[in-house]
Amino acid sequence: MSPMNNILLWPLPDEPATEELARQLAGLLCGQHPKAPQTGGRIHLHGDLGTGKTTLVRALLRAAGVQGRIKSPSYALLESYNVSNLYFHHFDFYRFSDAHEWRDAGFDELFDEQAIILIEWPEQAGTRLPPPDLDIHLRYADPGRHATLSAHSSKGQGWLTHLNAPQA
Repeated sequence: MSPMNNILLWPLPDEPATEELARQLAGLLCGQHPKAPQTGGRIHLHGDLGTGKTTLVRALLRAAGVQGRIKSPSYALLESYNVSNLYFHHFDFYRFSDAHEWRDAGFDELFDEQAIILIEWPEQAGTRLPPPDLDIHLRYADPGRHATLSAHSSKGQGWLTHLNAPQA
């Protein structure tokens, strides 16, 4: 399936499908794909509780080479990882009650262009976050879930162009 209008639909009927999306994204984010844009970038993950945002991020981090335990940032708000001098910052803003909290916490200092920024519940930070390169919206479907990937930059569009989504 090829992206149209900067949007790509990806069926996620089971965990292996989620892992495949994560594997392909990791290859692009880490510059492992021969036609991948430069490394680094921002991805915002949206969806109801339990739709698989953390599962997708864990699979992506594992596919990127993160070893050991991959913790959810639900309580700590941030978990960071370094793989071959590439920094991954996984945020979870679910518990934010005020859009200023992310900046008050000093998180804006981590938004390096070369880092990979993965944010669950970005809407909790209001309009204060830099725009993402890619939005991923997860929703329940029968069976499993569906992901809608939307590019908001040339880097995000490059990622969509090189993803090979299964047919719905």
